[in-house]
Amino acid sequence: MKQQTLAIHACARNAGENERFVASAPPLETAASFHYRSAADLTAVANGEIDGFVYQRYGNPSAAALQRQIAAIDSAASALACSSGMAAMHIGLLTALRDRPKTILAANVLFGQTFQLLQLMEQQGFLARFADPCDLAQFEAALDQTETGCILIETISNPLLRVPQIDSIAKIASQRGVPVVVDATFAPPVMSRPLESGATAVVHSVTKYLAGHADVLGGIVTCGEADAEYMQELGRHFGANLGPFQCFLAARGIKTLPMRMEEHCRNALLVARALERHPRVAAVHYPGLSRHPDRAVAERQFDRDTQGAPMSGGIVSFEVLDADQAKTFRFMNALQLVVRTLSLGDVHSLITHPATTTHRNIGEKRRQRLGITDNMVRFSVGIEDPDDIVADVVQALESVD
Repeated sequence: MKQQTLAIHACARNAGENERFVASAPPLETAASFHYRSAADLTAVANGEIDGFVYQRYGNPSAAALQRQIAAIDSAASALACSSGMAAMHIGLLTALRDRPKTILAANVLFGQTFQLLQLMEQQGFLARFADPCDLAQFEAALDQTETGCILIETISNPLLRVPQIDSIAKIASQRGVPVVVDATFAPPVMSRPLESGATAVVHSVTKYLAGHADVLGGIVTCGEADAEYMQELGRHFGANLGPFQCFLAARGIKTLPMRMEEHCRNALLVARALERHPRVAAVHYPGLSRHPDRAVAERQFDRDTQGAPMSGGIVSFEVLDADQAKTFRFMNALQLVVRTLSLGDVHSLITHPATTTHRNIGEKRRQRLGITDNMVRFSVGIEDPDDIVADVVQALESVD
């Protein structure tokens, strides 16, 4: 079945062949523990000898439904619902680093909080090194400089929107026995499924496109069969599980993910083209534009929508011409429809200033070297009417002196 069908049906309660009914909505089960009439049955469930639930930290029907749904659309053997995207990232990295050297080769541009997580992991004996994953020769050379435990990359980099060749990186890594962890937040499973390209573990922020309605904080990590049990064991012992109500909301939201994502992508392309033409915009970063350095990679790596058009994501980053931080803030404050916030992937259009928000803890010189400038904004294009979105951005640009 295709992703659109799986997104709707894979979370169904009582989906076994012997059940007489299938519920039309994902389950919401808030019990902290589960009681059994027989001590023998309780023991068998606790020992994993028969299916069932004993304690919410070990899993519950709401989490199981969401995990089943995500695993299906992400072509994964197993999925683990976590309390946040960063919890999922931590478990994904530890899954890949099982019995491995404690060295992580990461993309040189990552979500700011991921940089900070890697710094915290260094205090625990891990080591993070960085290289440009869009330069395969450089990345392969960095991989060979020292014994590497795992690779960490993003499907679309945050906030510069570069697109590495995941299949090529996975092939290079496989030749050396190195697992690959992919943060796929900007390209959810209806666009891209890195496990199919050879990734070891894939991390999603449920908060963003998956749930899609700004009412869930959560994360998901998926993996193949070889790492499934270890990943689930980490989840049980770390206790970073996602609560049942958040699981319910996320599973419900994912049912419309395919349609929403197509609209996000269509609107983002229209906005990017309008910005590319505007005289007060210095540069536009969007993989769907002909000038983008990774456009060919994006077209090959990402799915097409139901009308056959390439999907390049719902995020557009751009730079306001001749603007410092103050002028960029004036542009952002002049927006009337678009919401100023840290997040992304909502049905609303959202904008943020990476240099002072998501990447504020990276040193200024490093930000400048990476291209995260004071005049850059990251624009998460929503599913409003595209004419209204473009009109709001244009009026805000033209209101700034």
